[in-house]
Amino acid sequence: MIPAPVVSVPRTVWRDDGASEGSRTIPEETPIALTYNRATHAVMLATPADLEDFAVGFSLSEGIIRTAADIGALDIVSVPDGIELRMTLQGERLDALTQRQRRLTGPSGCGLCGLDSLASAVRPVPDVPTGDLFTPQMVQAAMASMPAAQRLNQQTRAVHAAGFWTAAQGLLALREDVGRHNALDKLAGALARQGISAASGLLLLSSRVSVEMVQKAAALGAPIVVAVSAPTALALRVADAAGITLIGIARQDGFEIFTHADRIVQNQPIVANHQPTVMCA
Repeated sequence: MIPAPVVSVPRTVWRDDGASEGSRTIPEETPIALTYNRATHAVMLATPADLEDFAVGFSLSEGIIRTAADIGALDIVSVPDGIELRMTLQGERLDALTQRQRRLTGPSGCGLCGLDSLASAVRPVPDVPTGDLFTPQMVQAAMASMPAAQRLNQQTRAVHAAGFWTAAQGLLALREDVGRHNALDKLAGALARQGISAASGLLLLSSRVSVEMVQKAAALGAPIVVAVSAPTALALRVADAAGITLIGIARQDGFEIFTHADRIVQNQPIVANHQPTVMCA
């Protein structure tokens, strides 16, 4: 049986006037094994929600598959110690997996554990598409749309979110997890399964931007990344090389652009006629 993504637990609250008993809703954290052709490739600690999206998005960001269709079968199986996401690959994608084979145990929020070389940690990323132009008002509207869609965080105040927003459709998708990398992988999988191109909008993050997040954004083909927190210096260098517009410290009163600021313009831009499917979780 797949566990619920949140659980209610008893707790004692201390305030100025003393102690009281009650309960709190907190997120679940479950070991999840990603297996290909019955061989375990990775074990991550993640929130047990949107697991199909997680399987597809992780496989894409790791370069194991090129499209969601490369996975011939996907089964979600509850096992005594956690959950297995059992995927079947064929032909060249199985060969690609063999070339990149690694074993890792990923703490929630860890995106590089288990890599077997220093070069793998800063591997080259693809150039992103040119994408659309956006005004500062659009960037702020996009970030303002996130809190209402963060249902797990509304219950727990303990999970990260990754979202995708377009000028034409607003917030199209949002995924949550205790790990920020997992949330982004889930979003990547959700977009891929619906055939939505990340080139048409803004990739939104509720977390800081480390290099792994930029690597995943580049693999997703996202030209603009907007985050509530600051990036690391390495993340900036990789974003600049990939052609990504990296925006941080996004608040109600403004934001800071660190790379490729030309995609943010003061006047109303002409937006392409993208019509993706609305799929907020």
